[in-house]
Amino acid sequence: MPDLTLHGGVGSRVDAEIEVKRSRFLCRLVRTETEDAARAAVDDARKAHWGARHHCSAFVLGSSGAPDQVRRSNDDGEPSGTAGRPMLEALSGRGFVDCVAVVTRYFGGTLLGAGGLVRAYSEAVLTAIDAAQSLGLVVERERRELFTLALPHADAGRIEAELRQRGVLILGTDYGLDAVLKIADDDAARLAAIVARVTAGTAQLEPLGHEWVDVER
Repeated sequence: MPDLTLHGGVGSRVDAEIEVKRSRFLCRLVRTETEDAARAAVDDARKAHWGARHHCSAFVLGSSGAPDQVRRSNDDGEPSGTAGRPMLEALSGRGFVDCVAVVTRYFGGTLLGAGGLVRAYSEAVLTAIDAAQSLGLVVERERRELFTLALPHADAGRIEAELRQRGVLILGTDYGLDAVLKIADDDAARLAAIVARVTAGTAQLEPLGHEWVDVER
């Protein structure tokens, strides 16, 4: 399963709500890349819904294959294991990384029991993920090789367009003496051949290492 996250970079957000026996469960799904930012998102939800008693959370930071991936959850006063853990499992089960889910609960007067809480908190997160996917707000996260490509300003627009038409992922352009494209790719040899073709051999790729990038399919 590929790693997925919210489109739009850090701070991107999707909201969803479900109701179970008159209790409201509001899920806020936020793109983040650090524990401090994830905890700040929880605090923001707490401030926005100050009248609610529970603001349960879960977050996954880093690639699913990385030994330093961070996974945290918090039941925030709900019975142990009935909120944060099922939320975390919902994120992981869908392959979501670099995201925090915060579910705020407004009690509706009817006790749901442990099983009911597990289902409700999990469903709230899954509903937010479904909403993000239906809105086209989900991208894959992949580790790719990075390169720069320096081009004369007069040629940069045309060459960038031709590269994009050939499926090359361009992360951005810096403008100085030259226009310098920042490119991410998973096949250096193929990329070099494309660049040679569209520049008639007049430009040279410079390697920058590796980076996790958003890839739209």
